[in-house]
Amino acid sequence: MPPIIIIATLALLALSYAPAPAAAATTADAVSARRPLRGNDTIVSAQGKFVLGLFSPAGSSGRFYLGIWYGNIPVQTVIWVGNRASPLSDVASAELRVSAHDGNLELVGLAASPSSSSTPSVVWSSNMSSTSLPSSSPGSNTAVIRDTGNLVLLDGGNSSNVLWQSFDHPTDTQVPEAWLGENKLTGEYQTVTSWRNAQDPAPGMFSDTVDPNGSSEFFFLWNRSRTYWRSGVWTGRVFAGVPEATNNVLFNQTYVETPAYRRVTDVLYDNATITRTVLDLTGQMKQYVWVPASQSWQFFWAAPTVQCDVYAVCGAFGVCDQRSQPSCQCPPGFAPASERDWTLSDWSGGCRRSSPLACARNGSTTDGFLPLNDVKLPDDSVAVSAAQSEAECESACLKNCSCQAYTFSGGGCAVWHGEFRNLQQLYSDSGASGSPGLYLRLSESGLRDLRNAEKGKKGDRTLWLALGIALAGVAALGASSFLAWRILLARRSMSSNEKGSSLAVYSYGDLRAATKNFSQRLGGGGFGSVYRGVLKQKGKKGDSATIQVAVKKLESLRQGDKQFRTEVSTLGQIQHVNLVRLLGFCSAGDDKMLVYEYMPNGSLDGYLFGGDSGSCPSWRDRYGIMLGVARGLVYLHDGCHECIIHCDIKPENILLDEGMSPRIADFGMAKLVGRDFSRALTTMRGTIGYLAPEWISGQPISAKADVYSFGMVLFEIISGQRNSEGHGRHGNGGDEVEAAGCSAFFPVWAAGKVVEGDVGAVADARLRGEVKADELERACRVACWCIQDQEAHRPTMAQVVQALEGVVRVHAPPVPRRLQHLVSLT
Repeated sequence: MPPIIIIATLALLALSYAPAPAAAATTADAVSARRPLRGNDTIVSAQGKFVLGLFSPAGSSGRFYLGIWYGNIPVQTVIWVGNRASPLSDVASAELRVSAHDGNLELVGLAASPSSSSTPSVVWSSNMSSTSLPSSSPGSNTAVIRDTGNLVLLDGGNSSNVLWQSFDHPTDTQVPEAWLGENKLTGEYQTVTSWRNAQDPAPGMFSDTVDPNGSSEFFFLWNRSRTYWRSGVWTGRVFAGVPEATNNVLFNQTYVETPAYRRVTDVLYDNATITRTVLDLTGQMKQYVWVPASQSWQFFWAAPTVQCDVYAVCGAFGVCDQRSQPSCQCPPGFAPASERDWTLSDWSGGCRRSSPLACARNGSTTDGFLPLNDVKLPDDSVAVSAAQSEAECESACLKNCSCQAYTFSGGGCAVWHGEFRNLQQLYSDSGASGSPGLYLRLSESGLRDLRNAEKGKKGDRTLWLALGIALAGVAALGASSFLAWRILLARRSMSSNEKGSSLAVYSYGDLRAATKNFSQRLGGGGFGSVYRGVLKQKGKKGDSATIQVAVKKLESLRQGDKQFRTEVSTLGQIQHVNLVRLLGFCSAGDDKMLVYEYMPNGSLDGYLFGGDSGSCPSWRDRYGIMLGVARGLVYLHDGCHECIIHCDIKPENILLDEGMSPRIADFGMAKLVGRDFSRALTTMRGTIGYLAPEWISGQPISAKADVYSFGMVLFEIISGQRNSEGHGRHGNGGDEVEAAGCSAFFPVWAAGKVVEGDVGAVADARLRGEVKADELERACRVACWCIQDQEAHRPTMAQVVQALEGVVRVHAPPVPRRLQHLVSLT
């Protein structure tokens, strides 16, 4: 279904299954009345891509299902299940056959339900009506598994007539060329539905279907009733809510409506790619791509992007916490309703009270309330207008035995009766616990158990404290003196470190002395100037050492001290091998500075455009820099708690460490300088050449603005020349040639060459052809996709990394036609 594309690390528990039985015999690609499929036998598609047979999900011994899985990868991964709600208990007696009576495809065997008889019966059928089946010789029909993964039932008298097909009846997985939508002639819907849990393919709580009211929009539904995600309508090119879907580097997604049907389907750009899209049992639609190098499935994207955006994913009373693993937790005083289901990642059963409420018919009760801090309130509240205070609100809830929780704010009271869902844990920006948003009703015994548990923890702490005091009293005077000395050192350390942070806090005098009164300027821009400095640092053995640092003096920053320290503390937690590390800061009135680790090899612009004709970065170094910068941006966009948009990717902000590995600098500056950010950015020399069109035109920006800037930087790394210099003289193979249209913006000219297939013309002439052709083509194509006029047509940085690594094939991009016009305006 139309995706939101992101990269993340998620378990494949519900998607990988036990290997097929070793004794299974493989036959041709067809099943008929004369040649049924029995027991462990399988049939394989013509090119061996898909297999049809019986399987048993891992851990579900004694239950067998008719399924289709990939035949050309070692991990058995099922894409379709026939009898998903009616498992077989035995393989030996199972038989898939074409009925000689009515021509239907049917599975016969012993049902696994306790009430079933000991005689084999039909547990699944294609269930074609008599009017749909051919009138003559229905027993001559044939079932064939195709290389698309589609199981088709063909008319015995006319093999081109498809009577039934599995693509019309998907389960939880979509593969390329399959479809979702509506058959207008029969009124049937092609809907994918999640598994119940990792061991049970029966229909679960979540489904994906086209709008039953006739529009082109697709909905994700909880319990077949409540919409929790929607694609937006098809505009003719994209789904309005997720335009990124048409820019998938794996396939082209298309919505088609005819008098017979309306549906969406995906067509691969490269048939060698193996990919599948699954409506996971946790309610997210996820796409995976098979990586031959690692022989494993790699997660590609998900919709919704955030697990907790799935409605009621944690069931009744469950709390979704995006920072926890797993995402679903039970509140205090509650436990999972089914521990087994939770171990199988099925949280839909929710939580139950550890002790029941005590409420008499006359309303008398000994129950109380537990405050839950920083939670998103449940849906479907009932307002109590008579309650004018929090005490009245609490009393109103206690007097009603069905009342489970209440909240009071702004003079209004709301209560919840019976089970409630969709609780989410929130986090305040400051990291401090916020005021209680919800008061959860618990029994007296339940509250007492919680208090006793807390007392037990405090008692343990008290016991250890008493033990420590006793030991300290027995210790020798020398040990006591040593302890006192250590405490003194710790207190001194606290004065130079921000509480709760590993960042060092420096005084203005410290940094002025370290930089020799800010005399050695390394560079600067709209955010301020950067100076080289040397700081003294205590070694692990107590010896003194010096380290080189880069000190950035921030200019025109109007933030208060407390807000500045909070934002800087957040930035200090962001660490990645391709990001410059923040070591400390100074906040002394209007003087605010950041202290970074020093990068001895300077910035990428000096490395590429330093003017030293005898120096030329090798292609290997350039490609390593491309990948490093891309990985750093993926971390900023997807690896942090909040997406960080850099907003100023350019060679000057890419530094090189002692090993020539790239480190992105100046990330998080938008958060620091706030509303002054746009002013600071647009006044920086040369930056305008890297700004995305939507930013220049004043529209809101997303992480795709960084993708655009990265594409511009890619062209500079590939060509070894500034984008802003045009392409009037550009060498190829060492011979400089005069290019037509000297006034054209270089990336536009370069994009044209890439589309023509002449990527060699874009490469730096100083390399003299010493490049890897496949890497050059990938890099050039990626750069073209990154600088597309419409942000929806650009890939995500996660996709960029996969493309540069060669995990996915990058198809030929179009030329960004608006670029030249935008450049003329700026």
